[in-house]
Amino acid sequence: MTHYPTPPLDLLHQGKVRDIYAVDDERLLIVASDRLSAFDVILPDAIPGKGEILTRISRFWFSRFDDLVRNHLLDDDLAGVVGSAELAADLGARSMLVRRLEPLPVEAIVRGYLAGSGWKDYQANGSISGIALPEDLQQADSLPDPIFTPSTKAGSGEHDANIDFGTMQSLVGAEIALRVRDISLAVYRRAAAYARNRGIIIADTKFEFGLDAEGHLFLIDEVLTPDSSRFWPVEEWRLGTSPPSFDKQFVRDYLETLDWDKTAPGPKLPPEIIEQTRSRYSEALDRLIEESA
Repeated sequence: MTHYPTPPLDLLHQGKVRDIYAVDDERLLIVASDRLSAFDVILPDAIPGKGEILTRISRFWFSRFDDLVRNHLLDDDLAGVVGSAELAADLGARSMLVRRLEPLPVEAIVRGYLAGSGWKDYQANGSISGIALPEDLQQADSLPDPIFTPSTKAGSGEHDANIDFGTMQSLVGAEIALRVRDISLAVYRRAAAYARNRGIIIADTKFEFGLDAEGHLFLIDEVLTPDSSRFWPVEEWRLGTSPPSFDKQFVRDYLETLDWDKTAPGPKLPPEIIEQTRSRYSEALDRLIEESA
């Protein structure tokens, strides 16, 4: 497992990928590790450099949606927070100093293509999260319009569950649910158009939102990364297949070939799977950011 410097702060939560530290009553420090999760299980092998890649991609996207929604990023001096310029430099590439907010208890998922659990739901009943879809769609098919399909936020070792919009309204309130849905669709459409011009299809993605004490809505956590999205290379997209991807779907596809029940502990990854996964994360970064510089 890849190790990185630990800030001298209280660890509030260790997620599947990110470690969250308390700075004070108003701020948090989020440090992205190189850990990889699949099917809601943290795998024993890390992907070198993954935490930095996720952080760079998230920061890039956050800056592109300021006109649509607030985000949780802060520009405060990290050295002052961790007490050392050297430590701040070591952590900076993989960390984000953010507002301390109340996360909504749902994940905001937008789908533009049929894949993953959405494809399985469609095969079973012709719909996803209660949204009826046209007949005779194929795997990896483009949907007529992007759809909003929220899910629950599962705890460690548990699985998220797709829910319909009415259930989401009962969980967070009708007004907040409508705002989250509309913002999520607007952000997805803008990002999907941008990425398509750089050779990436964003098949689907997951957003998370939080509220401050005044009830203002913020986009939080990570945004449109290979961990929260399904990225396909435009040139390799084919109907009726699970296209090769820049994201961890590559690892999921490998794991599906194993005799594993998708519960912890996860299986070890062969060196070639780790290297190919690292290469795909890096290529996503290059296409989205480096080529646009």
